[in-house]
Amino acid sequence: MSDGGRSIARIALFAALIIVLGMVTIPLPGGVPITAQTLGVMLAGTVLGPRRGPLAVLLVLVLAAVGLPVLAGGRGGLGVFVGPTAGYMLGWIVGVVVIGLIARSARFTWWRTALAVVVGGILVVYLFGIPVQALVLGVDLVPTAVSSLVFVPGDLLKAAAATVLTMALLRAYPRAFGDEARVERTAARAA
Repeated sequence: MSDGGRSIARIALFAALIIVLGMVTIPLPGGVPITAQTLGVMLAGTVLGPRRGPLAVLLVLVLAAVGLPVLAGGRGGLGVFVGPTAGYMLGWIVGVVVIGLIARSARFTWWRTALAVVVGGILVVYLFGIPVQALVLGVDLVPTAVSSLVFVPGDLLKAAAATVLTMALLRAYPRAFGDEARVERTAARAA
């Protein structure tokens, strides 16, 4: 398979992973469910990097826009892009770029990976999600931000899982990361 074909396959695989992780949800008042979908976004950033990672997220969002039930709880359609979770989905795109940039800024380490998924996968996503949620629901920003604190422990668990899974994948199958030469050298040092 060509490099382009492998890139497309990786992007499609991570889009599928993001979708599957969104199928298990715990609904909460306020319209934003607890889901593992952001774990998929975090992994797309660490494994695919800042160029391919956003393509996996965009693929999921395009599938949602055409009406396929690919978002948390089987939601899809254009209505999700004007609902309370719209900002979080925009945050996924920016967040996955930030994750990829931080995680791949130098040699892969567990602490750099953890920093990447916390900053990009939690902080950046919240920076986009909370203001849009407040606007859509007609609630002030501060109460919306405070109510979002309920998600932080779960997001920290997802960040820990993304870090562990990324480092395990790096050791077991470094070619999954795409940049074979650099990643294989990093994996050899991490082992």
